[in-house]
Amino acid sequence: MSVPVNASICVETMTLRHIDEVLAIEQLVAPHPWTRSIFSDELTHGDTRTYRIALVDEVVIGFAGVLTQVGEAHITNVAVLEAWRRRGVASLLLGSVLEVAIERGALAATLEVRSSNVGAQKMYHRFGFVPAGIRPRYYQDREDALIMWANDISEGPYLERLAAIRLADAKGDR
Repeated sequence: MSVPVNASICVETMTLRHIDEVLAIEQLVAPHPWTRSIFSDELTHGDTRTYRIALVDEVVIGFAGVLTQVGEAHITNVAVLEAWRRRGVASLLLGSVLEVAIERGALAATLEVRSSNVGAQKMYHRFGFVPAGIRPRYYQDREDALIMWANDISEGPYLERLAAIRLADAKGDR
């Protein structure tokens, strides 16, 4: 895939018509990818789950999901095609699902990330996530997961953080 330098990235809510493209990304980036039925099931729970996709010229280049319930958000996944990494796509998607979670009343957010995925951990830290524990052998390949939390996400300082990240990313200051 040729990657335009100044491509316009759009973020939209994922629907069933996007599943094939999302599955293609999932197959490329996940050692044990989710299935069509998992994504379909997630999309039927629109009251608690939201999935966003990033598009360039109507082609899905990444996606992210969040489960929101009882005042907490759980980031279920964030994935971006290799050619689009380090361009702010994951940050754009994460900010988008966090905004949805906040609108739905989330006061805190959590996620698990591979302990070896330092790049993702840096991005999550930028969003205020801090390590809170380890899930030993969490992934099917037996790698540990680092549990991270961001607290007080509905309050002014966090909302200002999200706005600052959005602004910096729009300028290309990552």
